[in-house]
Amino acid sequence: MQLLTLDLEDDYLLIGIHSTEEDYRLAYLLNKHLETKLIQFKYPLDFKDSDAQFPLFEFNDKNNFMSYYLINNKYMQIANNNNNKGLFGGDYSTIYYLIPEKKNIDFFLKIKGCNQLSFAKNLVDKLNKINQIITAYTIEPNTLKSKDHLIF
Repeated sequence: MQLLTLDLEDDYLLIGIHSTEEDYRLAYLLNKHLETKLIQFKYPLDFKDSDAQFPLFEFNDKNNFMSYYLINNKYMQIANNNNNKGLFGGDYSTIYYLIPEKKNIDFFLKIKGCNQLSFAKNLVDKLNKINQIITAYTIEPNTLKSKDHLIF
């Protein structure tokens, strides 16, 4: 009897992007330089046990059977603490991370339907030529502890 195996390898490419731009501005720049059409998804990515909401930009390339997703790795929540008027009163902020073990990355570009090294290298080269991007590089999804947060 032949034994069948199921390969659960990730069928997506993940790129980390360092940039000080806002998410909508970075989406515009990627559209301009990569000839994509990223648009903001109707609903942000959120999790059951967290208050964080991560805006998501999406582009479906039907010609190449790929989907592009741009997502911010950081969410800042500002809370009011008006009850305490003393030294520690006032507003404070809490930062949530989509992938906590990669706190230094500002954005992730996830490309479903592609995991070719040549495509990844070419794309990273294009991203690094954009002036508003500090640096971009590929990330191996299997090395991430919270890679489940990238399932959407």
